[in-house]
Amino acid sequence: MKTEIASLGEFGLIRRLTQDIELKNESSKYGVGDDAAVLSYPDKEILVSTDLLMEGVHFDLTYVPLKHLGYKAAAVNFSDIYAMNGSPKQITVSIALSKRFSVEDLEEFYAGIQLACKHYNVDIVGGDTSSSLTGLAISITCIGEGEKGRIVYRNGAKDTDLICVTGDLGAAYMGLQLLEREKAVFRGEEDVQPDFEGKEYLLERQLKPEPRADIIKRLAEANIVPTAMMDVSDGLSSELMHICSQSDAGCRVYEEHIPIDYLTAVTAEEFNLNLTTCAMNGGEDYELLFTVPIADHEKIAEMEGVKLIGHITKKDLGCALITRDGQEFELKAQGWNPLKEG
Repeated sequence: MKTEIASLGEFGLIRRLTQDIELKNESSKYGVGDDAAVLSYPDKEILVSTDLLMEGVHFDLTYVPLKHLGYKAAAVNFSDIYAMNGSPKQITVSIALSKRFSVEDLEEFYAGIQLACKHYNVDIVGGDTSSSLTGLAISITCIGEGEKGRIVYRNGAKDTDLICVTGDLGAAYMGLQLLEREKAVFRGEEDVQPDFEGKEYLLERQLKPEPRADIIKRLAEANIVPTAMMDVSDGLSSELMHICSQSDAGCRVYEEHIPIDYLTAVTAEEFNLNLTTCAMNGGEDYELLFTVPIADHEKIAEMEGVKLIGHITKKDLGCALITRDGQEFELKAQGWNPLKEG
């Protein structure tokens, strides 16, 4: 039996969803339960990032479980803080939902958020709920901290800096293609189970991305402060162009060095898609793209989970991808653009 949200009221719902939250960070003085949260940050720079996720634009509940959605909604916000070389500490969670959602649905969603918060040691300190006439809308604000002098922006890349990327690229995009294909194949057939055998890695990359806290820790241990950094949410090509544009620089990226998982390559072939295009423009990998001075080459070359893919150039050389056979193609941002029509 599902519980109607109206039966609890707004404050009852908030109590039910947040009653088990325990604060873990010293900077979280007071969390959910008053007019505002209280945070304390002596000697730190504060980082704030907000994400808005709309049903039908950013996620499809036909194939995205609510628990996974909660985890992902939190994780992508943490990723923004890590991309500044900071540590996420608190989030606020606001949701607008229609009558088709029950209290139990929201508990699933919150279970996912709390799982991500537990894993990355982040506190939920507030939020809001409202009704919606158009499905589910989620807004999460993440607050983090960074050490003075060690916060990394997008605008610091210099000529000859090395371009690095973590993990592998294109897998989340291939996971989305699989989910969309199975949705199309099985639409209207109640009893048929989707066929995802052997493709679990791709689905996990789409449904449950993991921000790269581990790499931020490794960079700190190696005493490396990147000159510029972003997370790869809209596609490598697009993010590289952001860094170059804001740093007044150009770049050369080498196709043969772009890290791609074997399963991504096999699945791209199945779908008859160009593998390099998927890796460069797919998006939602939530890996870190960063630049370091050439003097750090040796340290970076030895760092597990980081791949050197190219270098920064002077602005007048533009942004280019060098193919395996040595041809040069101008980079184009074909990745995710939330404001593009159709």
